[in-house]
Amino acid sequence: QNMLEELLIHKPDDPIEFMINHLKQNNDDAPKICVLGPPASGKTTVAMWLSKHFDAIRVSQETLLFKETLALTEEAKAYKEKNQKIPNALWANLIQERLSNVDCIKQGWILEGFPENQEQAWMLQSFGIFPRHVVMLYASDTVLIERNSGKRLDPLTQEVYHTTFEWPSDPLVQQRLVKPDDLSEQEVSKKLLEYHRNFPEVFQIYQKVLKSINADQPSVDVLSQVLTYVQSRHRSAAPFTPRIIFCGPPGSGKSLQAALIAQKYGVVNICCGQLLKEAVADNTNLGELIKPYIDNGWPVPDNLVLELLTQRLSNLDCLTDGWVLSGFPRDIEQAEKLHEAQINPN
Repeated sequence: QNMLEELLIHKPDDPIEFMINHLKQNNDDAPKICVLGPPASGKTTVAMWLSKHFDAIRVSQETLLFKETLALTEEAKAYKEKNQKIPNALWANLIQERLSNVDCIKQGWILEGFPENQEQAWMLQSFGIFPRHVVMLYASDTVLIERNSGKRLDPLTQEVYHTTFEWPSDPLVQQRLVKPDDLSEQEVSKKLLEYHRNFPEVFQIYQKVLKSINADQPSVDVLSQVLTYVQSRHRSAAPFTPRIIFCGPPGSGKSLQAALIAQKYGVVNICCGQLLKEAVADNTNLGELIKPYIDNGWPVPDNLVLELLTQRLSNLDCLTDGWVLSGFPRDIEQAEKLHEAQINPN
């Protein structure tokens, strides 16, 4: 699916060569994550933690301007030194250049604080940069303004720390920390106003891959929720026929859950015990073979059960609507036989 998306985006002259290179890079499982949110919501903390957890490359304003030697870095720095706003196109080009490096392709990337607005998002899309997961942190403005007062910057590494939430253990780092220039309440309020103005448009662009997470809770809880989300896989838009098996000990409610699932999603409910009884009642050839076992209370041989299941699951309703099966398999041997019969749940 990823390769098909890349083909549609890039429209290469030689699709075969493009696909071979894509497979060689083997980067379909590499993280592609955007961490967004208002000032002081904890974007840097989350992005740095994800970067360490996945061994992915963290890309932020600070890393692009102070840690990289990209073709456009000096041009962007010139704007910064004059206290001028860096144009969206320049940011987008910087990001594209950084993300096309081999380390980002192989290890994946965590994009912190980008895109900031609709124009940046569209530009990144036009470059074929699509995050798989977008984490949107949020908290009330009052909390964010209060938090911002504890923000500290390491002028040497440009890393961001906090007096309450993220204090460095190294005494040397502690000594050189300074308050960022834009820490006044007025500056923060101005940034928040700009963020709230741009946020709805960015949300709309990424809504299918975006999760909002409350940043006003212990950092352990925030990180836990972020990790759960970025490890999830989005459901494909391709047509999907469910094939579900319910397992569990006697009395655990398998058949009830199966019936509820079948009712909710319109799939065919197949209870193994019921299927055997119906075969006997209908006097089918298989039913005749099964009858003596049921009459005497003996377990029906696996090969007869499998033959019956194979027949039922091959019916048109199961093939088109999908199915939910309960009561079989009950052990590893039965599961292996089910697998050999090409009856595989998804």
